[in-house]
Amino acid sequence: MPAHCASCGAPGAPCCETCQTVWGSLSEITRAPTAGLVPVYALARYADEARRLILAYKERGRRDLAPSLGRALAEALPRIRPEHCLVPVPSRRHASRVRGGPHVQRMAEECAKVLVSKGNLATVAPVLKLKAGVRDAAKLTRAERAVNLDGRIRLVPGIRPERVILLDDVITTGATAAACTRMLDASGIHVSAVVALAAAG
Repeated sequence: MPAHCASCGAPGAPCCETCQTVWGSLSEITRAPTAGLVPVYALARYADEARRLILAYKERGRRDLAPSLGRALAEALPRIRPEHCLVPVPSRRHASRVRGGPHVQRMAEECAKVLVSKGNLATVAPVLKLKAGVRDAAKLTRAERAVNLDGRIRLVPGIRPERVILLDDVITTGATAAACTRMLDASGIHVSAVVALAAAG
């Protein structure tokens, strides 16, 4: 099937040039419980084109959007630091199976490709995993999200980068980013910033 834009339906590409402009520069957001831990940034508000693109990528099988989403992140990240070790926020096992693999990691890998092609140092370190028992957070409150993740994020044995940028698709309450940041920090891995495609609210 010919490619069409997952947001507006225009033929020619998974995300047309017009809809790609929804991803702006990094905007810092302050939302408990991430506020005060590390800087948290998003490229767009979770609405309209941004919401349609993210939902198409996550929930509707549009894995062909990964390169355009990765490119949007890559264009913004050099403003934080010139060297990048990207840690994707992990997905539940069931969600990963439904989505054809860990969708944030796929996006991070596309981002790293673009950064490297432009002469930046960039790697992806999928060092976080979720234990069994984590519920879908879509309808949970901030307090319920925190309880849902408590003790259920673990580190994968292997490489331990010193400084990383934590990548996510959407910052909603900030509970997931905060839990991942605390786990990494407790393991001696410093999180320079949290960066997401979009922020809700």
